[in-house]
Amino acid sequence: MALTTSLAGRVRNTNLPRRHSLLPLLEAVINGLQAIDVRFGDGMSQGHLRVTIERSGQDELDFGPAGPGRVALKPITGFVVEDNGVGFTPDNMDSFETLDTDYKASLGCRGVGRLLWLKAFDKVSVRSAYMADDGELCTRQFRFSIAGEVEHTENPEDLGDAGTAVHLDGFKEAFQKSAPKSADAIAREIFEHCIWYFLRPGGAPDVTVVDDEVVSLNSLMEEFVFSELPLTTVEIKGQKFEMANLCLKSSTRNPTPRLYWCAANRLVMEENLTGKIPGLYGRLKDKTSAEFAYACYLSSDYLDSHVRADRTAFDISERIPGATIEDDISIEDIRSGVLHAMEELLADSLTAAREEGKARVNEFVSNRAPRYRPVLARLELLGVTVDPSIKDQDLELVLHRHLQKLEADIIEQGHAVFAEADTMTPEAYQERLSKYLQTVTDINQSDLAAYVSRRRSILDALSKLIRSNEIGKYSREDAIHSLLMPMRTDSNEIGTDASNLWIIDERLAFHEYLASDKTLKSMPITGSDSTKEPDILATRLVGSPGSPVLAAEGETLPLPSIVVVEIKRPMRNDASEDKDPIQQTLEYVKRVRRGGVMTASGRPIPASKDQPAFCYVLADLTPTMVSRCEYASLRPTHDGMGYFGFNEPHKAYIEVMSFDRLVNAATERNRAFFDKLGLPST
Repeated sequence: MALTTSLAGRVRNTNLPRRHSLLPLLEAVINGLQAIDVRFGDGMSQGHLRVTIERSGQDELDFGPAGPGRVALKPITGFVVEDNGVGFTPDNMDSFETLDTDYKASLGCRGVGRLLWLKAFDKVSVRSAYMADDGELCTRQFRFSIAGEVEHTENPEDLGDAGTAVHLDGFKEAFQKSAPKSADAIAREIFEHCIWYFLRPGGAPDVTVVDDEVVSLNSLMEEFVFSELPLTTVEIKGQKFEMANLCLKSSTRNPTPRLYWCAANRLVMEENLTGKIPGLYGRLKDKTSAEFAYACYLSSDYLDSHVRADRTAFDISERIPGATIEDDISIEDIRSGVLHAMEELLADSLTAAREEGKARVNEFVSNRAPRYRPVLARLELLGVTVDPSIKDQDLELVLHRHLQKLEADIIEQGHAVFAEADTMTPEAYQERLSKYLQTVTDINQSDLAAYVSRRRSILDALSKLIRSNEIGKYSREDAIHSLLMPMRTDSNEIGTDASNLWIIDERLAFHEYLASDKTLKSMPITGSDSTKEPDILATRLVGSPGSPVLAAEGETLPLPSIVVVEIKRPMRNDASEDKDPIQQTLEYVKRVRRGGVMTASGRPIPASKDQPAFCYVLADLTPTMVSRCEYASLRPTHDGMGYFGFNEPHKAYIEVMSFDRLVNAATERNRAFFDKLGLPST
């Protein structure tokens, strides 16, 4: 029995991703170009093809940003593709009415283009004229839809030459919204899809896109192409692949290097080549230093025979693990061979780009990220190359990622070195061990450099916070507070690297307990029921005079010291008897002593009214602040940017530091390290 085919079912089972919404139009354009080829052969100049965009009368809602000259385009309802090709001859008509026909298989046609028409459009109308064998001009007209399939209507009488007009009508909303909107964008997509017709010997016929404006695709060739590189042929497992290499003008809106995979003179998929060849990123330069963007159009009989019916991908495995020369070709095999050919073709331009990238890395490491200097030579050996125009933050991520790989490799290498100690001669083992230890030393130096450069960055951030902004306002104290130590946290919640109290006093790194903006009642060290919240409070367990600070041995019970830090807003000028930050810190000391200090692990410390206390007030020396310092009998520092003194009744050392003194003092303490790394210290 004969099998029948359901057109509705075939359309339903035909795949058309929304990112390829214009593919039905592109298929109609390709059909027209092929029809012109058949009619005129080498006489391409006689052919012409026009795409007319049809729009509805209702403006499309435009939620995009407003701007000069921005106009909301009306929704596209359909397209008309007209050509003066050979027309719908009886053979062409028979082929159209036969699903999965092999009629134009030699041209890469799969007979699915008209199914894509009905996937994206409600109906299609075709008017055509062709020359019969006796030289008479014949015409035909028909409608094509899911409901009516192919419906022939009265032949038109107003056609004076061979050719076809295909009307794609009723652009379905899902595809219409995903498709390009402007005539310029649609013309560019048609151009890229059909570029092989423009690159081949003899070129393409005259192709235009008509909307409120007329865009010539032939002029796009002149607009985009800077020059053509030699055609390249690569052989992969016995199959030949042709590479059409283009240098696109630097003014192109997409300078990204791309590989276009083609089949049957059509673009099937595109691939971003950024970074896949060292030095191949954005624009390259030729021998005259003129900039260009590289594009390659790849084609072959193998790709023609393995393209999927919907022409959106290939039936080729991405990779074949363990494949041999005799095995099937994978996408990875093709890509590898093509990339190798590209590297040879663009050798001079890539070398120049790599040198620029290397200079960019050296400049960044020297001025912004000295932590990578000890391992920079090793990173270069790993093949680290970057786009010369890369942003600082992206370059930091690239270098950090490669440094992590280097660290992982050295751990693996270390295990291997020590495991082979008994299997190598002493001389060979010593040589390998020395190389391993040198790499370890470089990485350790990198870690130290990172620690120091982080300090430089923190001081830079603090310097910006204490300045007024463009309207004369200063940062709130909580911004500075958070930089010194995260608010509402204590040392049981955050790591030692989370705070930057070294800016005030290096000794604050050695604390037994540290709290930031928490109530005295919530601190396990105080035993106090007060809900007052000192900005920063710490206890430090110290031994006898001259003994080192004990940072971790909280179970020993020497005399504890109490540290209180109070932070005020830069240039704040409201200090008074009722709002005295100096007195405020002393009150905190009194409350802690009264509550009974304990270790962070909850063990009581013998009571003592003589627990030493250190009170730091971070505030600019405004008139009211100077008045409070003088009232507390504090002495000015030698540079005039702070006050200090000892309060005998409270057994507390007090220091008031302006923010400028805070930054300057921290910078001076670290100057030797900054200078060693080549970092600015002013």
